[in-house]
Amino acid sequence: MVQNRHKELGISDERVLEMYKTMLMARRIDERMWLLNRSGKIPFVVSCQGHEAAQVGAAFALDPKKDYVLPYYRGVGVVLSFGMTAKDLMLSGFAKAEDPNSGGRQMPGHFSQKKHHIITGSSPVTTQVPHAVGIALAGKMENKDLVAFTTFGEGSSNQGDFHEAANFAGVQKLPVIFMCENNQYAISVPVKKQLACEKVSERAVGYGMPGYTVNGNDPLDVYKVVKEAADRARKGEGPTLIEAVTYRLTPHSSDDDDRSYRSPDEVEKAKRKDPIITFGAYLKETGVMDDELEKKINSDVMAIVNEAIDYAEKAPYANPEYALKYVYKETERGVQYADHFLY
Repeated sequence: MVQNRHKELGISDERVLEMYKTMLMARRIDERMWLLNRSGKIPFVVSCQGHEAAQVGAAFALDPKKDYVLPYYRGVGVVLSFGMTAKDLMLSGFAKAEDPNSGGRQMPGHFSQKKHHIITGSSPVTTQVPHAVGIALAGKMENKDLVAFTTFGEGSSNQGDFHEAANFAGVQKLPVIFMCENNQYAISVPVKKQLACEKVSERAVGYGMPGYTVNGNDPLDVYKVVKEAADRARKGEGPTLIEAVTYRLTPHSSDDDDRSYRSPDEVEKAKRKDPIITFGAYLKETGVMDDELEKKINSDVMAIVNEAIDYAEKAPYANPEYALKYVYKETERGVQYADHFLY
C-alpha cells in the first residue's frame, strides 16, 4: 500500500495537485525562457530547473495573506505560489513597460510585487537575507502575525550578509525562515570547496536557532519542515535555518558553460531524480493523478505559457526617459541632478 504522505501532513488532494501544477508551470516558463534567450529575444535567464520542489513545497507552507517572501534570483516557484503569473514573468523577461517587478528596468530574476508580499531583490547576492530580517523585526515591533521567508544558494551562506542577519535574528528571536537551496555549485565552485562543515544547516547552532537538512527534490519533505518553522515563528520561538538539498539541471545562467566544471554523466544522474518526474509519479501512485489528467495539466500549462509569451512579446517597451524615474529628484522644471537639469 502506498503511503499517502500529503494526507498525513493535512494537505488535500486538490491542494497537492495545485503544488504539482505550480511546479510544472515554473518548469515550463523556465524552459521557454531558455529558448527565447537562444533565439535572441530575451537577454538573460537564471534557471530554476531542479529547484521547483523546494520552492513550491516551502511557499505552500506559508500564508500569502500574512507572510512576506524574499526569494533569490531562481525563485520562480516561490513567486508563482504567492500570486505572480506567467504573464508577469514573461513581461519581465522581455523587459516591457508592464513588467510588475520593475517596469522593465531590472534584469529577470529580480522579483517584486507589493500586492503579493514579494519584496524586491537586488543584484548583489545575499542582500535579501538581512532585508528579510528587517521585515521580521518590523513585524515583531508592530505585533503583526507574519513570517518573513528568504531563500539563497549555499554560496550565499558564506557571505557576511547571511551571518550578520542570522546572528541578529537569533538574538532577537525574530519570525524569519532562512532557506538555503543547496544545488551543489556556487556557479562553478562545488560545495566541498565552499564549506568546512558538512552541512549548511550545521551553522544554525552558532546563532541559537534550529537547523534542518531536507531532501529538496521532495516538496512534501520541504513543506513539513517549513510549516513547522512557520508555526515556531508565529509562537515567538524565533528563526529557523533550513537547507534544501537539490541540484540545478541547467548551467548557472544563460551565460554559463557548465561543461567546464561538471560532467554530463553527473547531470544525467541528477535528472533521474527530477522533482517534476518523481512528484508526478507519487501523485499517480496515490491516485491523485492519472496519465490523462497529467496530459491535461501539461496542455493547460503550456497554453498559459504560450499566451503569456504572445502577450509579452507584443507589449510596448517603456519610454526611454523612464530609465531616470526614481533615480533623480523630480521638479516642475524636470529631473534635477545636483545643480544641473537633465531635461
